[in-house]
Amino acid sequence: MKDPLTLEAYDYDLPPDLIAQTPIEPRDAARLLVVNRATGRLTHAQVRDLDRFLRPGDLLVANESRVIPARLLGRRSTGGRVEALLVQPLGPNRWAALVRPARRVRPGERLLFERETVRLTATVVGAGPEGLRVLEFAAEDVVSALRQIGQVPLPPYIRQPL
Repeated sequence: MKDPLTLEAYDYDLPPDLIAQTPIEPRDAARLLVVNRATGRLTHAQVRDLDRFLRPGDLLVANESRVIPARLLGRRSTGGRVEALLVQPLGPNRWAALVRPARRVRPGERLLFERETVRLTATVVGAGPEGLRVLEFAAEDVVSALRQIGQVPLPPYIRQPL
């Protein structure tokens, strides 16, 4: 068995046609893989069958977290396009962000993100490795503005907007 603390232990073949592009309806029809820990036997089921596998005393944890719309498309002060993916809040109006085109966006530059009547401006106040930038936003409530103009960041294998 591979060392479970390495990425290699979790590498497997996943054919692209098995990656869902949209959520299944009804949601309880989603596929469920159940592992019998005593025997190692795998059972293919659906979420609607979950009650067949739970026993008294089992603990079921439901994750209802949501992804914030942290992807921003906008313009640089030069007029060129810019994309920012906010990855970590650093303060009330400061965020660490992955910015593209990273090489061209430098500290001191102002960025404008807008949709319809909502405008969000940011100044690049720091730079890190691999496209990481620190953005300081003019808005006090950045998360509220993100809900209005941000997009949900999708992994590269999802090709359709949700």
